[in-house]
Amino acid sequence: MIRTRFAPSPTGYLHIGGARTALYSWLYTRRHGGRFVLRIEDTDRERSTPEAVNAILEGMVWLGLDYDEGPFYQTERYERYREHLQRLLEEGQAYRCYCTRERLDRVRAEQQARKEKPRYDGRCRDLSAPPSDEVSDEPVVRFRTPLEGHVVVDDAIRGKVQFHNSELDDLIIARGDGTPTYNFTVVVDDLEMGVTDVIRGDDHLNNTPRQIHLYAALGVEPPRFAHVPMILGEDGKRLSKRHGAVSVLQYREEGYLPEALLNYLVRLGWSHGDQEVFTIDELVQLFDIDDVNHSASTFNPSKLLWLNQQHIMHAEPAHIARHLAPFLSARDVDPTEGPALEAVVRAQQERAKTLVEMAEASLFFYRRPAAYDEKAAKKNLTSESAGILEHCAHRFSGLPSWTGEEIHAVVTGAAETFDVKMGKVAQPLRVAVTGSTVSPPIDVTLELLGRDETVARVEAAAAWAQRPESQSPAE
Repeated sequence: MIRTRFAPSPTGYLHIGGARTALYSWLYTRRHGGRFVLRIEDTDRERSTPEAVNAILEGMVWLGLDYDEGPFYQTERYERYREHLQRLLEEGQAYRCYCTRERLDRVRAEQQARKEKPRYDGRCRDLSAPPSDEVSDEPVVRFRTPLEGHVVVDDAIRGKVQFHNSELDDLIIARGDGTPTYNFTVVVDDLEMGVTDVIRGDDHLNNTPRQIHLYAALGVEPPRFAHVPMILGEDGKRLSKRHGAVSVLQYREEGYLPEALLNYLVRLGWSHGDQEVFTIDELVQLFDIDDVNHSASTFNPSKLLWLNQQHIMHAEPAHIARHLAPFLSARDVDPTEGPALEAVVRAQQERAKTLVEMAEASLFFYRRPAAYDEKAAKKNLTSESAGILEHCAHRFSGLPSWTGEEIHAVVTGAAETFDVKMGKVAQPLRVAVTGSTVSPPIDVTLELLGRDETVARVEAAAAWAQRPESQSPAE
């Protein structure tokens, strides 16, 4: 059975690159009926924070990337690391290095002066006892890397990548205080968690030959590796905050749907013909890690916004309503006190690019606008339109039922009565009930608003049109 893992470090938020890595692992696992594991690599005590852990977990939930096992925390697994470390020491696969920081810095400077690649010189590699001089009070543990030969990483994305052992020095696998280092803990964890496929960013590729050596020393076959190419900003530089590499939760706050963000992320390195818009179910059926492109991708905020609009347009109204409700609540609106939220979504789906836009455009359904847009009022709430508005309010009050068809009939009838075009009726009505010139079709808008509220707002606007010094629809 395929087992993948997502192993973020809680030293910051869940960003775009991490979310794409999690998505690729999740999709690959779901397609093949495997298990997806979440592991929190929190051994960096100085930089790891509970807030960052919570942000990662919250981001995973919002994105819908459910995990089958975990979250596991590395700080709870120190005993397992110590056991494997002791085994490597006893078998001669690792050794204690007593070099001081001053000596290592001096050796490094000398190597750089000779234009050599800086690396540990192996001073303690074959010692049976601590050296007589320059001895550290806290010796580290180094892995005994083979001196000759090479390692081939058979990568699912990049193909075969060869590394010469002569380019690798003896890796520190435990610090002087006994805490294990990243390359060691990740191998132990993946080994004990039965991970079969490691999907991660290609910034980890240079770690892979070292980890393959550690797997061999522990007597197990390494997992299959797939190193995902980096994401670049539109200027061709590595993605950063200025390009949009913010927390995925920031996109939630800006009104993006999780499935739209996932749709965009999966396309940063993967494609299926010319198709641009995918449902999650389609991605599970179609995605394979072997099809990921090995070249870097460019983050395009405009494309993400377009995809978000596509998902808003085609999603089920009930789904949009669940995500929209918090945006209305944040604006002091109770979406249960007014028209049904799903009906409002249906009316607005064709117009909004984000849920923030939809929320702002829908506020008038739940509360009267505090003031009319100045330009809209000057053009549409005139002495001429006051008579049209009074006529419509009277006719609305007498309708036998409140349906879009009957509302439309009143609007067309008013246009005929006053011998004006439909816009001369619809726009004053729109400004009267919304405060602006933008809304869904007027019959849809008024039907959702309800008869009593519509009549009250239209009558108020008619009165305001005859008192241009007033500034508020309530006056």
